Amino acid sequence: MFWVRFRSSVLLMLVTIFLLVMGGNVLFAGLLLISWIGMMELYRIFDFHKSLLGAVGYLAAAGYYALIYFGKQDLVLLGLVGFLIALMAVYVLTFPKYKANQVMAAFFGLFYVAVMISFIYRVRISESGAFLVWLIFICSWGCDTCAYCVGILIGKHKMAPVLSPKKSIEGGVGGVLGAALIGVIYAAVVKEHITIFTSPVFSVAVLCAAGAVISQIGDLAASAIKRNTEIKDYGKLIPGHGGILDRFDSVIITAPIIFALMQAFG
Repeated sequence: MFWVRFRSSVLLMLVTIFLLVMGGNVLFAGLLLISWIGMMELYRIFDFHKSLLGAVGYLAAAGYYALIYFGKQDLVLLGLVGFLIALMAVYVLTFPKYKANQVMAAFFGLFYVAVMISFIYRVRISESGAFLVWLIFICSWGCDTCAYCVGILIGKHKMAPVLSPKKSIEGGVGGVLGAALIGVIYAAVVKEHITIFTSPVFSVAVLCAAGAVISQIGDLAASAIKRNTEIKDYGKLIPGHGGILDRFDSVIITAPIIFALMQAFG
């Protein structure tokens, strides 16, 4: 199992690096595909991933990405309202085929997966985005690795004993500090290219620390959904890891936070 997870991790890392380095249309198309897969994994839990309700969700994701691609962010809110109306229309016109919780899950899936993941693209196309987009993964995957190592070594106090018994407060703190340290090292190397901040090293350290805190919330939230729905993994796409949502659970929530902090600090 270790080698299966290791090979999957290496392949996933290579694909991520390729998409982020290429940026532009390649990254855009990759994120849309990832969003569709993630939405399908979530919709599968509520058993409407291959139905009209699910199709409306997938089409809405494509529409949302089109608005982002053509710079029509001012129409996103109106688009979300239209999506909700479309879901309600399917709900009432096919009643009683779908349950209320399925309709709510359809809306949640678009926002939780497609909208949140799209911020990776929005960070990438921003000023200094080619270098700052890596902070999303330093915050999430870097924090996860550091938290695991510190938790194994000195973890004693449970962070969420019912939800995730193996996670410790010590590990959580170690993850935040570790992500901040990785961010500082990274910023010190590429600071000449980070023109959006007056103090790149300090700003990146704050962004990574804040993002790391949020990433742990995203990780636990994804675990809570699995516990509530009594599933082990969201999917089987990534051998040894599960589905897209199993591997991107912390990235999903970290991306918009990094984007927001970039705007605030810049």
